[in-house]
Amino acid sequence: MTPDASTEPPAKVKKKPADQRDPFLDNAKYLTIVLVAIGHVWDPLRDDSRMAGALYFVLYAFHMPAFVIVSGYLSRSFEGKPRQIKRLVTGVLVPYVIFQTIYTFFMRWASDNPDREFHYQEPGFALWFLVALFLWRLTTPLWKSMRWPLPVALAIAVAAGVTPSINSDLNLTRVAAFLPYFVLGLQLRPEHFQIVTRRRFRMLALPVFAGALLFAYWAVPRMSKGWFLHDKASQDLGAPAWVGGVMTLATFGCGLVLTAAFLALVPRRHMWFTSLGAGTLYAYLIHVYPIKISREFEWYDMDWVDHPLSRVAITLLAAVMMTVLCTSPIRRIFRFAMEPKMEWFFRRDAGEQARAREKGSASARAQGQGQGRTTAGAVQQAAPPAPEQTGAGTGTGSGTGTGTGTGYGQYAGSGSRSGSSYGPGSRGGGKHAR
Repeated sequence: MTPDASTEPPAKVKKKPADQRDPFLDNAKYLTIVLVAIGHVWDPLRDDSRMAGALYFVLYAFHMPAFVIVSGYLSRSFEGKPRQIKRLVTGVLVPYVIFQTIYTFFMRWASDNPDREFHYQEPGFALWFLVALFLWRLTTPLWKSMRWPLPVALAIAVAAGVTPSINSDLNLTRVAAFLPYFVLGLQLRPEHFQIVTRRRFRMLALPVFAGALLFAYWAVPRMSKGWFLHDKASQDLGAPAWVGGVMTLATFGCGLVLTAAFLALVPRRHMWFTSLGAGTLYAYLIHVYPIKISREFEWYDMDWVDHPLSRVAITLLAAVMMTVLCTSPIRRIFRFAMEPKMEWFFRRDAGEQARAREKGSASARAQGQGQGRTTAGAVQQAAPPAPEQTGAGTGTGSGTGTGTGTGYGQYAGSGSRSGSSYGPGSRGGGKHAR
């Protein structure tokens, strides 16, 4: 005899969704995209203030490296599968073509140049990142298969930084210069981010930024901002090739230290801005146009801009603008350009179709089994009670069983049964199980 089942329902176990976003990474993405906009609005202000120039140098030393490292970390699962290639095309390449086209029309109007050509091989302002992300992610399987991917990526960055013959097509100089950060992100694991968020690292973060700001204040009149932009070779910056190689490695090391200090200050828990981390690419592409309008229409030449409080207000305005551009309404409006479905453009993946059919068949089988159990239970409840018997019941069918008793027996073997399984009879025609 089996014990009676408990009448209490089983306790529900909360399972963490497989696709749940990490609040730490979303916080980091949001904060870096805000710093991107702040860096763009600070650029015209740095010439009149040495402190503004120092802040600009510190900001450009780590904000794009941090953004690229997180992008590389989130690309670890890319293996070049058809569905991943499709997502790469629709989520990166197609938005680049759309926004490059819009940028050309926009500059025709803003710069009063109706004959401006469509240079798709030359990314417009800030659009270089889409080209870089496409190339980096497309080569991810190669970097994951290498034994020493980071030294190889650094060698490519150094070579690009000392080769002035690389033209502006696809902004390859900058793509190669930031490649080591992306490759480093591919090598990171969750425990690496946990290390930099320990208490002792958080205590060191502010002194590190303070020291970097002091050095930047000294370096402003002695160093070109081009070393942090990575858009030109060393010869184009008036330095010999060996200096370019040294500066590439130096800026990489500086970028890693400041990125670690920045990540140490990023909150790990859910904040009011955590959900905005999902819309950083939207904000990155859309903020280009307000920034270009402010420069093309010479807003920085107004008298009120020179006041220190005005510069603080401009900084806050840039942060508010990026916050708004990361919100869900903006994402819904521009999703047609940033995340187009394009089912008409791609063939259906045969493996995906087979998995869908198998999933549908399994669901149908499970549903059929559930209906069968329900029907059997209903029949058993509707069956009339068996008369009390003193002998073993008999029945027809195949199967074997042992035991005697009253009532009607169930066959313990396999086969089919016909007729009634209960009633008087003798020990013949097969044995019944109680």
